[in-house]
Amino acid sequence: MNNLGEAEAVIAEPKSKAQADKNNTNNTRREEEQIQEMAATSAAMDGVAATALRSVLQRVQQAAERAGRSPQQIRVVAVSKTKPVPVLRQVYDAGHRCFGENYVQELLEKAPQLPEDIEWHFIGNLQSNKVKPLLSGVPNLAMVETVDDVKIANHLDRAVGNLGRKPLKVFVQVNTSGEESKFGVEPSACVELAKHVHEGCQNLEFCGLMTIGMLDYSSTPENFKTLANCRSEVCKALGIPEDQCELSMGMSGDFEQAIEMGSTNVRIGSTIFGPREYPKKK
Repeated sequence: MNNLGEAEAVIAEPKSKAQADKNNTNNTRREEEQIQEMAATSAAMDGVAATALRSVLQRVQQAAERAGRSPQQIRVVAVSKTKPVPVLRQVYDAGHRCFGENYVQELLEKAPQLPEDIEWHFIGNLQSNKVKPLLSGVPNLAMVETVDDVKIANHLDRAVGNLGRKPLKVFVQVNTSGEESKFGVEPSACVELAKHVHEGCQNLEFCGLMTIGMLDYSSTPENFKTLANCRSEVCKALGIPEDQCELSMGMSGDFEQAIEMGSTNVRIGSTIFGPREYPKKK
């Protein structure tokens, strides 16, 4: 009886092992299929973004030519807010090097995962306590487009000096629409702030003016005209030619119009990357 039981156990053991091996093989196959599906989905998303980028660059070229300008005078900032690193990487692989982010934490997470030759633009409202983490965590930060008061200019100036970085390029943000929901210095005060950055912040390089404008794109021409007028006043006060003062204006819905009205820097997000993807509330 014992011998029979032992024999049955011996027979059962190989069967169990064979079944386990089979289950492991099936699980591995399913995992590989899931990975392939995820990769295919990511590639499809990435391919869409790369194709959209090429379309945007073509539209930029056409808008510049209509305005009698060289397309090389226009910088396209690919605004990758809420988008995953693999999608940014595909746009990078398509040849683009200038990306923008709205939030410090998101930029701090993405920048180390991407090539160092990317030129990052920070285009969101910058709080004083975020200045040091931003500058120390993103060595290839090329531009802060949202300097809107003396306090933040001074914080940036000190932090750049303390870190021993080369002078940081900045734009002065102007609230051209007069909306309380928008950040930016009033047009009447832009000369004073630009002068402070240009003459009082040795670690900052004043490069121009930036505006967001109204979401009602039919109203943007007035916003763009206001920024162009601000540039004339700023350049006169600083004694610099207007071609040394950039205009950052124009986004997905109005970048062609902005280019035709003198923009040198357009910030384009959804037209390249699709709608922003915010976490769903539970």
